[in-house]
Amino acid sequence: MRQFLRILCPIDFSDESRHALEHAAQFARWYDAAITGLFVYSPVFTPAAGPGLESSPMPPVIETIDKRAYEDDVLSFMRHTTSPAIEIAAEVQIGLPALEIVKAATRLPADLIVIGTHGTSGFQHLMLGSIAEKVLRTSRVAVLTVPPRAQATSKLPFQEVLCPVDFSSCSKDAVHLALSVAEAGDANLTILHVLESVGEAPITTRHLNVPEFRREYRQWAIEELRALLPDDAADRCRPTTCVVEGKPYVEVLNAAAHDGTDLIVMGVHGRNPLDLMLFGSTTNQVVRRATCPVLTVRR
Repeated sequence: MRQFLRILCPIDFSDESRHALEHAAQFARWYDAAITGLFVYSPVFTPAAGPGLESSPMPPVIETIDKRAYEDDVLSFMRHTTSPAIEIAAEVQIGLPALEIVKAATRLPADLIVIGTHGTSGFQHLMLGSIAEKVLRTSRVAVLTVPPRAQATSKLPFQEVLCPVDFSSCSKDAVHLALSVAEAGDANLTILHVLESVGEAPITTRHLNVPEFRREYRQWAIEELRALLPDDAADRCRPTTCVVEGKPYVEVLNAAAHDGTDLIVMGVHGRNPLDLMLFGSTTNQVVRRATCPVLTVRR
């Protein structure tokens, strides 16, 4: 079973971050992990003097805050959501939130980042440059994104876990993580592969999209999915495998909606320049549109 020993949960005292903290607490109970709550104070920039502008009496950046007071506030916020059995700590940093979150995850080190998204300014209508997206693009550890409580269709503890795979090395890592989470939560696990339809397949392979090939490929995919499961998988959770046809992110979301999925676990490809630009088109779209938490793991 995969182990999470330290969970990092960014906190801004909103209900979204409280909702994320509830999920962090669930993982902490399962894995006997500690949670560090991180509050990032963003410096306040004031206009510099220039033509037609009076000099500001304030310094350009306010760099000093009472960190101890903020740490006490973070700990108080966390105590109202977690149980006394969970070890908690607070950290306060000054800077750009996404950058400080990733730096803190490396410094602790953390095994998991749990971060809430903020409704229409979050993944439902993701804007380039959002904090959660920047964390997902740059984090070297697993990230759990939690949608706002009002938009979430999932529940705790997780009962239905969905793991889409494309047979890449990172999606195979996701299967191992999904098995661990399903075992910890005594949940059902569905491992899904989407066979892209003719119109969605790469042009170079569309000539192979004949009925015979697709039947053979479907059978191969079914066998490969079963091979991903260890011999003791049935003793650890309740796994099933499924192969469907269509556009990958659409079918993943359809399966999640149909099965009442509480958690999607997905692998993210490497962090080369192209990956950073595309952020893995399927993963990107699923994280943006899912109404349940999405746990992403990278290789």
